[in-house]
Amino acid sequence: MNLTLKIWRQKNNSDKGGFKDYKLGGVSKDMSFLEMLDVLNEELSAKGEDPVHFDHDCREGICGMCSLYINGKPHGPQQTTTCQLHMRSFNDGETITIEPWRAKAFPVLKDLVTDRSAFDRIIQAGGYVSVNTGGVPDANEIPIPKTIAEMAMDAAQCIGCGACVAACKNASAMLFTSAKVSQLALLPQGQVERKTRAEKMVAQMDAEGFGACTNTGACEAECPKGISITNIARMNREYFSAVVSSQNV
Repeated sequence: MNLTLKIWRQKNNSDKGGFKDYKLGGVSKDMSFLEMLDVLNEELSAKGEDPVHFDHDCREGICGMCSLYINGKPHGPQQTTTCQLHMRSFNDGETITIEPWRAKAFPVLKDLVTDRSAFDRIIQAGGYVSVNTGGVPDANEIPIPKTIAEMAMDAAQCIGCGACVAACKNASAMLFTSAKVSQLALLPQGQVERKTRAEKMVAQMDAEGFGACTNTGACEAECPKGISITNIARMNREYFSAVVSSQNV
């Protein structure tokens, strides 16, 4: 395959940045998208040019690092992570536009790399439990209905990649935050902080500069792990319950 890559290049957070075109030939359809970028960077390095900086780690669809906006969609044309996207999803001679996440709360550090530590601060605000469950056998002694356990596990699949923010016209982090709230609110181990968890995490989310949710559902449609927007409804209930409780104290 022969491709034209239109890639966002930006030296640092203060640089204006802009797109630069690259011609790349000999791309195998069996390559992953990141492997294709590796080939490009090998060519750029051989020419003495600065390679394209992008985030990656596990390359197994688990870590959520590979955050690229490809042809106008988070992670590209498939509902998967960028590292699990293969070049067979594109056509020979195609022009592929590659950008970083676009959100106030995700400032660009260099090229395609963004600072997503805002997610970490949201979790630090309330995404924890005080219950010491001990080892695995001890934790398994706490009876949890199968349906509740499955809902908690579904929410816990969120890998914090930020595709929901990138897909949302308001750059909202409601799907991410609600998944982290839900996975703990559903379980008995998470009941100690239940009254304050959502309140603190939503407050931190707002402080980070994420936009509001207007229920378009774009976040769910683009989430590589299929996190449901029903978690947003659950978080809203948790939040309003916490607010009412604090007002009545």
